[in-house]
Amino acid sequence: MKALIVITFIWVISNIHVSAQSLKTDSALIKKIDTMFRDDQFWRKEYMKIDKHEKSDYNEATIEAKWKTSDSINEIKAKAIINSYGYPGYDRVGETSDNFWAIVQHCDDDIPFQEHVLALMKKEIAKNNASKRNYAYLIDRVLVNKHQKQIYGTQVRFDTVTRKSAPFPLKYPKSVNKLRKEMGLESLKAYLKMFE
Repeated sequence: MKALIVITFIWVISNIHVSAQSLKTDSALIKKIDTMFRDDQFWRKEYMKIDKHEKSDYNEATIEAKWKTSDSINEIKAKAIINSYGYPGYDRVGETSDNFWAIVQHCDDDIPFQEHVLALMKKEIAKNNASKRNYAYLIDRVLVNKHQKQIYGTQVRFDTVTRKSAPFPLKYPKSVNKLRKEMGLESLKAYLKMFE
């Protein structure tokens, strides 16, 4: 499960969305989501330090406990945002929409909530108001958490013995690269190289 969570961190730091939307944004909501996102990423960064045998001010047990607490608090806040605003797209919060998605991606203990967000995102994507890439990641995340085959190969597991990464089982392995391209994703081979 940690591998799934770290994948989101890796994706977030390696991708930047430039929104074409120029409508007035909600600065208070942006600030709230950005604060949630900082909390979301802080403990993941500390975990990565431990995983890479780098110095951290926290031990692994503390990191895991704080990480779990942070995710629980963010999940409550994310649900409140969805209830108040619907999915916060680019027209409302600019690029911070991607940060909100990352927080929802980490709500693994509430798959129905993630599925609800997917339905809302789908409507926003039709208006070019949310990221297709993020949508693909969340679809795969939900499928893997439901022990089903994923579509886009975004969810990867790392074998600590072989030191190789591989996607969780794919529903359409022969057409995965075509499906990835439709969502603005690089080839599966290029994606897996990120984990080497």
